[in-house]
Amino acid sequence: MSTPAEVSPLPLPRGPLSAAVVSALRDEPGRPTLPVDIGDPDPYGDDLQLTLQTCYELHYRGFTDAAPDWEWDPDLLRLRAALEQRFLTALRADVPGRGRDTDVAGTLDELLVEPVHGTGPSHWLRDEGTWTQMREYFALRSIYHLKEADPHAWVIPRLRGQAKAALVAVEFDEFGGGRYDRMHSRLYAELLDAAGLRSDYLGYLDQAPPQALATVNLMSLFGLHRALRAALVGHFAAAEISTAPSAARMVQALDRLGAPEACRFFFAEHVEADAVHEQVMRRDVIGDLLAREPHLAADVVFGIQATELLEAHLAEHLMTHWRRELPAMPLPADAR
Repeated sequence: MSTPAEVSPLPLPRGPLSAAVVSALRDEPGRPTLPVDIGDPDPYGDDLQLTLQTCYELHYRGFTDAAPDWEWDPDLLRLRAALEQRFLTALRADVPGRGRDTDVAGTLDELLVEPVHGTGPSHWLRDEGTWTQMREYFALRSIYHLKEADPHAWVIPRLRGQAKAALVAVEFDEFGGGRYDRMHSRLYAELLDAAGLRSDYLGYLDQAPPQALATVNLMSLFGLHRALRAALVGHFAAAEISTAPSAARMVQALDRLGAPEACRFFFAEHVEADAVHEQVMRRDVIGDLLAREPHLAADVVFGIQATELLEAHLAEHLMTHWRRELPAMPLPADAR
């Protein structure tokens, strides 16, 4: 088995904005001309989401065919800011609280209510999903899980007191408690290998639907803006609260399908870890943050609701295709 690539090449464009950015990144910073007007792109669509993802990746590992100096290019940052504003405006208009809800406790409590008859992807995979659909799901989620916990690390220097200490404790677990072989991103790479899929970093970026890109872009958007630090905390809390029950269903699904142990282990690890993290995030991180900065309550709620909104978009995409026995994310021919 070949060693997975640690850095990805630039993606295939999906529209005029992504084409302009990808073309520019192949040249030296300061020379190409980037669009001044982004037009009227769908805020949740392929072109905007891929363009944002491409811009954000420059702050992570970058691309094999893009110069590192592009990370802080002023023209690219101006373009990214316009895309972010369109994305944020749509999110604030579409979440239930319109970005003004301050009921943090009530919003968190809603996340704990499990539907009696669940209809989401993890329910489907547990009850009747196929191994092909499971592999699609693995590949789709790899866009995030191969960098798991990295976006949330942006918020650490923007917190104080107990909120900072507690969030670092949660992140320490996400990064394997100091052990590389236990890092969640490493466990996911082993899951992909065991499922006969590529474990290259961003290996399935060109196949991932915009709904999947949006869920990851949301974290980068919140993480790279200090003004949105509380929204990232809200996102992190929502993820930790919802993951344990979902991961438990995935374990049941993998048992039913007779999946390799490495696939099962990744989700089993999250069942236990995230049940503990939920309480830490709610009491020690959010509690202390709002005790110090109570005016950030609406941002915490916005982060939670935006997370749930984009996860609902992704679930709808998956279920629409799977119920019709159509691929939700066609895997390329080189998928092992």
